[in-house]
Amino acid sequence: MDFVVYAVPFFILAMALELIWGIRRGRNTYRVNDAVGSLFLGTLSQSRRFITLGIGGYVYHLVATHFSMPQMDAHSVWTWVLAMVLYDFCYYWLHRMGHERTILWAAHVAHHQSEDYNLSTALRQTSTGFLLGWIFYLPMFFIGIPAEVVVSVGSLNLIYQFWVHTEHVGKLGWYEWIFVTPSNHRVHHAQNERYLDRNYGGLFIIWDRLFGTFQEELEEDPPIFGIRGPLHSFNPFRALTHIYVDMFRDSWHARRWRDKVRVWFARTGWRPADVEARFPRSKPDLANFQRFDPPTTARVRAYALFQLVAVVALLGYLQAGVATDYATGAVLALSMLLITVTTAGWLDGSSPQRCLRADLGRLLVLGVALTVWMDKLAFGGFAVVAAAYLAVNAAFLFGLARERAAPVPAT
Repeated sequence: MDFVVYAVPFFILAMALELIWGIRRGRNTYRVNDAVGSLFLGTLSQSRRFITLGIGGYVYHLVATHFSMPQMDAHSVWTWVLAMVLYDFCYYWLHRMGHERTILWAAHVAHHQSEDYNLSTALRQTSTGFLLGWIFYLPMFFIGIPAEVVVSVGSLNLIYQFWVHTEHVGKLGWYEWIFVTPSNHRVHHAQNERYLDRNYGGLFIIWDRLFGTFQEELEEDPPIFGIRGPLHSFNPFRALTHIYVDMFRDSWHARRWRDKVRVWFARTGWRPADVEARFPRSKPDLANFQRFDPPTTARVRAYALFQLVAVVALLGYLQAGVATDYATGAVLALSMLLITVTTAGWLDGSSPQRCLRADLGRLLVLGVALTVWMDKLAFGGFAVVAAAYLAVNAAFLFGLARERAAPVPAT
């Protein structure tokens, strides 16, 4: 059983409480642009299953059916204990390789792009991990752990990782030696030199202590969150694809065929010498680090929150199972992507005229899609809700168009 869906109300409540706590303590760790960007990626990662094929699921079924040891008892406590420990061990190596090999980093990087560190960062998930991530969990199926147990402990592992994404919890004494905590996970999200590529565990930090990848958080070196090649955008499509694009460009420009292939499997950060010479990439000076935070108006921030509610509602509609055919599910999932991409333009501080054109084009596309698919989407007053959404969206755009020529105050 996937427990994550049942944890969503807890996630929302916890984020609200963290926000309130931070404001009351004078140490708010949330920004609307960054938090909305993270939650956009989280919703897209959940919608991805409606438009992609389950490569790993097919392989797991094949292994469990033809190549595994006898199936363990799914009702045995020891099966669950073994599964929980082994899952985290496999996760450690997936996570570690996700930082050490470019092709895997391309999928994982989205989780690290946030330059804030709060509970919304935990929900900033990839949509491309399904391509190769399944390989690392094959040992669990080979030794006969039932699929339902693997799925269950995997979701529990993910739920555990939610709470460690906060700056409001300090060190926890002996607990730090065994389990992943906010302190040692802050290290993992930092781009400071001494903190890079450390603390990969999901549930247990003991793997890092055993394999030499542990680093304690130090008071004299506070974490600076984000990635060394900053994205400088809240666009989820760019967030999910920019490393793949970089790899393709490096492979295309490399002169030697061996380098063209090696780009995809090399250690993270490696580039062909000739490509590096012609197309150098600079790294920011952390001593003068500034978060990407374009100025926005209150109306833009309200618009972004409105669109966040819209994509969450669409995701709920998808998860309710009312889109019973692939085409309908794909249309709704792609609609979510369009909403998040055009909204990100406003948060990025792009030209208001360009943003208005993109949003009007999106509304036109959504209007046509709703007209074509309305007979398949007639559930629970969907047509009424969709019409209300379009009307409110149009009202927001009218307001944004009126203020586009006015000076923009700083956030």
